[in-house]
Amino acid sequence: MKFKLLMDSLAYKIYPSQKTPLVLLHGFCENNKIWNTLAQHLSKNYEIICPDLSGFGESPLNIRPYSIENLAEELNTLFIKLAIEKCILIGHSMGGYVSLAFAEKYPEKIAGLGLFHSTAFADTEQKQETRTKASAFIRENGTKKFASSLFPSLYSEENRKALSSNIETLVEEAAKIPAENAAIAMEAMRDRPDRRHVISKLEVPILYIMGQSDTAVPVEQNVQECFYAKDSTLVALENTGHMGMFEAPQVVTKRIKEFLKYCHQS
Repeated sequence: MKFKLLMDSLAYKIYPSQKTPLVLLHGFCENNKIWNTLAQHLSKNYEIICPDLSGFGESPLNIRPYSIENLAEELNTLFIKLAIEKCILIGHSMGGYVSLAFAEKYPEKIAGLGLFHSTAFADTEQKQETRTKASAFIRENGTKKFASSLFPSLYSEENRKALSSNIETLVEEAAKIPAENAAIAMEAMRDRPDRRHVISKLEVPILYIMGQSDTAVPVEQNVQECFYAKDSTLVALENTGHMGMFEAPQVVTKRIKEFLKYCHQS
């Protein structure tokens, strides 16, 4: 079935500037609010665009069928609307999968790529089975109940207590997502192909931000993956799980600033 856009475009936040735009894509059961602090720090020198992916945040379920590839197509539709010819694209988790799909089809529109707790590897059979069970659980029990167990597990044990209010906020935001939206997004992640070939072909700098305590995307996998790239930078965050923008915000901000500067010099 071909890509079908049902609505006009995605909801988004924009912080205007004259430089090459930085586009930040959130992950599963998140919305563009996860980037608020980072975007405010970076917006002094860069144009920042933070979309809500289809079915999350303020974006209605815009596409049929729902797939990582069609999420990338919808992102391109937004770029056309905003007259974005080239950008630096950084995606968190599921947002990284969308970023890779976009980079595969539109490499000429990418000046730099960031995989933020994300990977080009496809899911293992075991991970696919876990996602299938999670999708069924969401349909049966709702998004909030799933998110209540998901988000604490995405933080390192050292950070869960100190960042408990942050976790609660993420759960409450996720509770607003219709169960079917979350379920089909889970299945889209499960069904995505391996995109290591995209990494190997890209001619632009690639940034990996990984958490040393991340159980969703193990640091060893990112280290292995970076060798496919022609020009890669690795940032391994200590005492950090899958949510570096909250668990290590100062280091993340500093490293992304360095990456943006490097991309503009390349």
